[in-house]
Amino acid sequence: MVRKMLRASDGLPFSKAVISGEKYIMEISGQIGLNNDGELTKGIEAQTRKALENVGDILKEIGWSFENIIKVRIFLADMGDYSIVNKIYSGYFKEGFPSRVALAVKELPLGALIEFDCTACGDEYNF
Repeated sequence: MVRKMLRASDGLPFSKAVISGEKYIMEISGQIGLNNDGELTKGIEAQTRKALENVGDILKEIGWSFENIIKVRIFLADMGDYSIVNKIYSGYFKEGFPSRVALAVKELPLGALIEFDCTACGDEYNF
């Protein structure tokens, strides 16, 4: 895996930029806090955790982890939730953060409070 992360200098949980030379790229569709029954979890903390767990489950399907993510796009129904999301989000990455953007939007599918859209890459994958 060839990757260089240019870390943000202000302590926020993202990199300014990521240079990647891996062979395979995965674009992960937007994930919201839906549980296994297809119901939306309640509250920003639960939705953030469940949406990230859903991202992790997709990565695991091909033998990848959060370390393979190079870009995250976060869509928030309320930018006031930004600091709560950062605190939870930070726990999912062991070493270095992907580049990232966080945007406030008018509305998300099914009334979700947060949605994650990610790009991951790696030199190998397993099915």
